[in-house]
Amino acid sequence: MKRWHYLLGGPALLLLIIQFVPTELPAVETDNSGDIIASGIVSEEVTKMLKTSCYNCHSNETEYPWYSHVAPSSWLVARDVRIAREELNFSLWQDYDMIEQLEKLDDIYLEVEAGKMPLGIYTLVHQSAKLDDAQRKVIIEWAEATMDVIAESEEDAESEEEEVNEE
Repeated sequence: MKRWHYLLGGPALLLLIIQFVPTELPAVETDNSGDIIASGIVSEEVTKMLKTSCYNCHSNETEYPWYSHVAPSSWLVARDVRIAREELNFSLWQDYDMIEQLEKLDDIYLEVEAGKMPLGIYTLVHQSAKLDDAQRKVIIEWAEATMDVIAESEEDAESEEEEVNEE
C-alpha cells in the first residue's frame, strides 16, 4: 500500500510544485491599429478565417484557454505563441516593410497550401480552427492576390516618384 502512495503521491506533488514556476505568457493587446485587418486588404470572409485559425498564435489578440495557466502546458503555450509572433504577427502588419509583407504572404500561401498551418497539435484541441479544403483555397487565393496588389502598388508608387523627379 505504501508503494502506491509513493507512485501516485510523487507525481502529484511534482505537478503541484511546478505550478509555482513562473510562466510569463506573451501580452495581450486589443488596440492594434497596425493590424492587417485595419489595413483594408482582408475581406470579411478571410478575416473570419484568420481570426478563427491564426490569431490566437499570430497576433497580439491571443485568447488564452484555461490550460495555458497550468504548468507544464503553460510553458508550451507561452513558447509557441512567442515563436509564432516572431514569425508572423498580424497585429504588427503595417510595421512590416513591403518586402517583409510579401515574404509573410508567401509563407502563408506555402504553409496553408501544404497543410502545415494551423498546426495539428493546435487543431487537436481547437477543432474550430481546422481549415477545410475550401477554406485553404480561399486563404491561398487571398494571399496570392494580396501579394499582387502590394507589388503593383509599390510599382505605381515608384512610377509616380520617377515622374515627380523628371519634372
